[in-house]
Amino acid sequence: MSNKRMKGTVATRALYYGNTAYPILGKKANDSDHTHKWTVLVRGVNNEDISFWIKKVSFRLHETYPNPQRTIEQPPFEVSETGWGEFEIAIKIYFHAASGEKPVTLYHHLRLHPYEDDGTGQPWPKEKPVTSFNYDEIVFNEPTEAFYQVLAENNALTFQLPTKKSTKEPAVPFTTMVEQEELDRLDKALREVNRQVQRERQRAEAITEESAMYK
Repeated sequence: MSNKRMKGTVATRALYYGNTAYPILGKKANDSDHTHKWTVLVRGVNNEDISFWIKKVSFRLHETYPNPQRTIEQPPFEVSETGWGEFEIAIKIYFHAASGEKPVTLYHHLRLHPYEDDGTGQPWPKEKPVTSFNYDEIVFNEPTEAFYQVLAENNALTFQLPTKKSTKEPAVPFTTMVEQEELDRLDKALREVNRQVQRERQRAEAITEESAMYK
């Protein structure tokens, strides 16, 4: 197959990356260096196969871990560990040679703690996992003919986001529902900011009126 570039053509693949974390309960919980078990991963949307376009994934962990550079050459592209601290993980994605593309590096801040309630105003349950995921799209501008053929053979020239209509457990933690929840939180924060701005504006107007009375 040819490595000739297809002018005017764009191919896009979607993925999500991030981590899940569980507190270590029981006897091991007394070990201050191992308070949580976590997994950092790269997956396809709707749990689709991504191995036909991703050759391998390298995860750069904190230097305190043995062999901090972990390279995974077969799916699932993930690394599991235990620890107590949060830190930034560099995730380097390598594509198959047919793509003719250089690796792409993404960054994820490992999250172990919820930093919020459970959504109902109650404390976060100890047994409930903490999840932190990011959605991304890898854009291949003018892909090679060989790589385009690989995508076509795997019905991967288009993709769909998961929807809220499914009655089954979501295949991926990143869904449009999660996105909507984030938008709702942002909207709530924006309304609070607007209330505070309005309150300060009213105070300023009152001060201005009071000053005018003494002129």
